[in-house]
Amino acid sequence: MNRPDDVAEAFAIAWNAHDMGALAALCHQNVAFVNRFGRLVHGVEEVVAMHAPIHAGVYSDSTMDNTVIEIIPLGEGAAAVHFWSRLRMGTAHPAGPHEIDTLAQAVMIRQGEEWRIRAFENVTLTDPRTGETVLRDR
Repeated sequence: MNRPDDVAEAFAIAWNAHDMGALAALCHQNVAFVNRFGRLVHGVEEVVAMHAPIHAGVYSDSTMDNTVIEIIPLGEGAAAVHFWSRLRMGTAHPAGPHEIDTLAQAVMIRQGEEWRIRAFENVTLTDPRTGETVLRDR
């Protein structure tokens, strides 16, 4: 990734290819990653270990589209990127085809000429009164 905001497209490309090597390449070795269910893991190996089984199973035919919302500079060589994510599940998911929207925050750091994810958090859009997931307006 040549710019912090490249993370949105690069994450979607890795996800849609179900390529754990590509996902790992986006991350700093000591990444802290929170998935949409609130599970926190540390290190690129744990990120891959968390994602590999779901990409081999329930998310094996899922696709993702991401849209950058904002980039917040945090100083020299660091930035936070917020982006919307629309996840489309296919028939491999037990609930069948459906969509989920999430809001992601990636804290990016520059390593040489490239940017890597140092911290990541992803939350599912949910109605606070009912607990039901909601889709955002596009």
